[in-house]
Amino acid sequence: MELFEAIKTRYSVKTVKTDAVPREMIEKILDAGNHAPNHFKVRPWRFFVLTGNARNKLGDVMAASQRDRLPDLPQEALDKTRLLPLRAPVIIAVGVDEPVESKVIEMENVAAVSAACQNILLAAHALGLGAVWRTGEWARDAKVKEFFGLAEDQQVSGFIYIGYPDVVFEPSAKPSFEDRTTWME
Repeated sequence: MELFEAIKTRYSVKTVKTDAVPREMIEKILDAGNHAPNHFKVRPWRFFVLTGNARNKLGDVMAASQRDRLPDLPQEALDKTRLLPLRAPVIIAVGVDEPVESKVIEMENVAAVSAACQNILLAAHALGLGAVWRTGEWARDAKVKEFFGLAEDQQVSGFIYIGYPDVVFEPSAKPSFEDRTTWME
């Protein structure tokens, strides 16, 4: 797929099939993420690839954390939370390293990891896969960070759910860049 076509036709795919994605495809996607630009070549991303039962384990952690925070929540709500990671056969959780060198600032690491996530999304699309980048409370949850071995002050940029699309997408017109651009000469 040509680059500009991939950029213009990529969209968030929220409904995917349960079919497994070959490891070789996942590795190509991760390699694309690893080629993102990053300040001082620190490669501040951490990729956690969840397939199979690892998704169930993440769901258990999410439900346990929710139960601790909201002890009166009905069991049905906890069960629904437990199923969230099963929405796709592959999840790539993306962590952000804290800067360790004084010349690197946190925002630069966050920006680099965001670029890695975009590369991952474009690579998945180019390979005929569907993907959606989700954030929300689970990206900030202390127990979820602990599950991935991240420190409490480290960030999770999000969860990229990947699988074969189970929907047919009809592209919609995107707004022009013009109202968001100021030309300065």
